[in-house]
Amino acid sequence: MSKNLVIVESPAKAKTIKKYLGKNFEVIASEGHVRDLPKSDMGVNVENDFEPHYITIRGKGDLLKTLRKAAAKADIVYLATDPDREGEAISYHLAIALNLPEGKYKRITFNEITKNAVKASIKNARDIDMDLVDAQQARRVLDRLVGYGISPVLWGKVHKRGLSAGRVQSSALKMISDRDAEIEDFIPEEYWTVDALLQVPGQKKPVSFRYLEEVHTREEAEKIKKAAKLFTVASMKESQRKTKAPLPFTTSTLQQTAAGRLNFSTSKTMRVAQQLYEGVDIKGQGTVGLITYLRTDSTRISEEADAAVREMIRHDFGEEYVADEEVKEKKEKRIQDAHEAIRPSDLTQKPADLKGLLSDEQYKLYKLIYERFMASRMKPAVSDSVAVTVDAGGYSFRATTSHISFAGFQRVYPSQEKQETAVNFSGVSTGDRLELAEIKADQHFTAPPAHFTEASLVRSMEENGIGRPSTYAPTISTLLARRYVTKEKKELFITELGTAVNTIMEKGFPAIVDTEFTANMESLLDKIGEGTIQWKVVVRNFYPDLEDAIRLAEENLASVRIADEESDEVCDKCGTRMVIKYGAYGKFLACPNFPACRNTKPFFERIGVNCPKCGKDLVVRRTQKGRIYYGCIDIPNCDFMSWSRPVAKACPQCGGLMTIKGKRLACADTNCGYVEAYTSDEKED
Repeated sequence: MSKNLVIVESPAKAKTIKKYLGKNFEVIASEGHVRDLPKSDMGVNVENDFEPHYITIRGKGDLLKTLRKAAAKADIVYLATDPDREGEAISYHLAIALNLPEGKYKRITFNEITKNAVKASIKNARDIDMDLVDAQQARRVLDRLVGYGISPVLWGKVHKRGLSAGRVQSSALKMISDRDAEIEDFIPEEYWTVDALLQVPGQKKPVSFRYLEEVHTREEAEKIKKAAKLFTVASMKESQRKTKAPLPFTTSTLQQTAAGRLNFSTSKTMRVAQQLYEGVDIKGQGTVGLITYLRTDSTRISEEADAAVREMIRHDFGEEYVADEEVKEKKEKRIQDAHEAIRPSDLTQKPADLKGLLSDEQYKLYKLIYERFMASRMKPAVSDSVAVTVDAGGYSFRATTSHISFAGFQRVYPSQEKQETAVNFSGVSTGDRLELAEIKADQHFTAPPAHFTEASLVRSMEENGIGRPSTYAPTISTLLARRYVTKEKKELFITELGTAVNTIMEKGFPAIVDTEFTANMESLLDKIGEGTIQWKVVVRNFYPDLEDAIRLAEENLASVRIADEESDEVCDKCGTRMVIKYGAYGKFLACPNFPACRNTKPFFERIGVNCPKCGKDLVVRRTQKGRIYYGCIDIPNCDFMSWSRPVAKACPQCGGLMTIKGKRLACADTNCGYVEAYTSDEKED
């Protein structure tokens, strides 16, 4: 009996696929790339027409031996890495690393990990798409040329360790810098609103009518207040508004919506989505892939999925809720449209049935994806509104009320917009006089643009063609890890270090940080993937300008020195206030008098709560496996610890420590049992 080998990227994916293919197939995970450019040098031979030099990734030797043995026993090897450029490149490198001869291996891809999709991919096995491999190789080489070429300039000009430059990250950093500068330079402008609170028949409380024109000064506002005494209904206009159903999720819109609705960071969203795609252990079913491929810029779905979701809507809500036609998005040139939108793999796997079988974060994200997909094939929501305009002393005021007359898609995917308080204007007619209860004028000032959040930065990167679905989250993670950007209450702020790096990049390498240039480069990479441009042509055209810019930057740019951040800790050897440094394992404290004083200490993130046992500070700690817990700073002398985050509030029932438990505050003493509601948008993964 023939034996086939299937190679995937992750063990979770291997487990899911093995269940579908049976005993004639062995499924092994490569655990990502097996070959890459070396870390010790650029790995690109510029003199030899930019030929890349690949080596086996350290630590993959034993795994490759296992894969070679399995491949030798197999009649055919199926390379089933992810269905994108990166996955195509991993398959290509696997074929080389395993010394697979022509005819011995085939490439298979599937957009969802289901029995039908996996088996269909075996039937439709193909050769490796070298155009896609070349597109990934071009990206890798370009990023190496930029990173290994510009980073030494940064090291020489900014005296800090761990600095790096990258094509996409540098452009994203400039976007954040420009937004922060725009906010800093913003000059607020004064304006006023004038509201008349009028008694409307049938309403207990006065209804607010707002003056329709712009008011710029206090004097204008006071003039309107004095003149507006007798209020007469001038017109009543009834209208109907349809709110279109949302499109299914792309990578970008999933990250944005998960940030807004679930308070997930972009990296958390992608991590949890990856779990849902690769397969989750469900009691009674085994490992099941719950969603389609998570890296996509397309809102397209298959005909089968479209028919299935319409039938589900018809069954659950009735024919009147099924959309008449597909909601389509205008396709832009930069959209690759290589994969379907993100949707559930099987609509019979309803979120309510999986609650308790998935982790809390898996359930929340799956529910969001499921409901969005259902909503995308439902009819628009319909709102009936009434706008009432009143005149007083030659000034016009208006109040509008609306109510939903047909919920449509909002039956499954409610809007998060603030709903207006409904007012019944049925007792009002044109020409009626409405009694004035109060008229007030309020001063306001125009607000500056908002700081970027992870979600809004992703949206802006997508709109500007910066990066691709697979790069949004890693780009933001890199900016945060390099300390070019910091995050406070979801908002991103450029740091002093980030400003210094961005200044050097803008002066020395304006093309690299230019959004239009970066977007054009992404377009060229797409064309390589389509087979219309050779990858080395793109690199040859790019490199000479980069080389010249590096030389000029080294010669002409001035150095920048960034002072270390001081801490409150005092060096117990020389009495100087210690500074915060960054090492391979994160922050630590060091004496600024190095090398005369070499004293260092661990850096602890205090949470502003005292230890209930000894009264000293509680700090954030991590287990050897990286799990966060909260412990006393005086460990091992004090052994207090808590898995839940303590808060600076005593239990009103027993006076003990309170901790955060989801959306509740709970007493740490289980014998007390006191709980209360807790709301905060500050905590984010």
